[in-house]
Amino acid sequence: MKTYQLKQNLKQVYENYTKEDFTVWEILFNRQLALLENLAAQEYLLALEKIGFTACKIPDFRITNEVLSKTTGWQLEVVEGIINESDFFQLLSQKKFPATTWLRKLNELDYLPEPDMFHDVFGHVPLLIEPKFSAFFEAFGKLGVKHKNNSEIVQMLGRIYWFTIEFGLIKNENKLNIYGAGILSSHGESKYSVSEQPLHLPFDAKTIMHTPFDNDKIQDKYFVIESFNQLYKSLPMIEQVINCNTKLVSDELK
Repeated sequence: MKTYQLKQNLKQVYENYTKEDFTVWEILFNRQLALLENLAAQEYLLALEKIGFTACKIPDFRITNEVLSKTTGWQLEVVEGIINESDFFQLLSQKKFPATTWLRKLNELDYLPEPDMFHDVFGHVPLLIEPKFSAFFEAFGKLGVKHKNNSEIVQMLGRIYWFTIEFGLIKNENKLNIYGAGILSSHGESKYSVSEQPLHLPFDAKTIMHTPFDNDKIQDKYFVIESFNQLYKSLPMIEQVINCNTKLVSDELK
């Protein structure tokens, strides 16, 4: 997948959105919300309401940043597309989330090769106002900055990101709910992820860090957290696994 250079001072030019862009946002928003009212984590649904996203209006980053600033201090950083891991970690460590401003076309509603604004903003941004989740996200970024030159650890952190922030599930009152942005923004994967078809595994950071994934197909397994507090409290274990891996490599080089 193509990666883009991180450029400074990119802006969302709101007046450039076309009638088709507003139509696409409205269609995607309405059909996802119809599914997610019964499938998404309550924390996400509450955050979606608090952040003020609606079907009839493409989010204005200036307004969204005001809400984020007043809650958890996060901000949106405009990017052209997927940026390299080093820049990504750096932004997260500074409580900045990289978001695109372009929307897919009407003939691409169900699939496109790289994430657009609907995935980035509808999927990721609401939970940035959830304290424990956003604190985990920030700490994750700082770990990435610290170990950005160690490809093996970066791969481990990528697995944590994939199985939590992108494709994570949470159990609320014995019911599986969605909180991962990759599922929240996917019409096809929403129902499938909480069905009996895929494997649902209890969240374990160490296991996840040694579990590969395939980003070119629908997932066959999901890890389930009990709460966002559990996710936040997994950080010491993540660091422990990293430190053990670093020590092993160091011992092998002696």
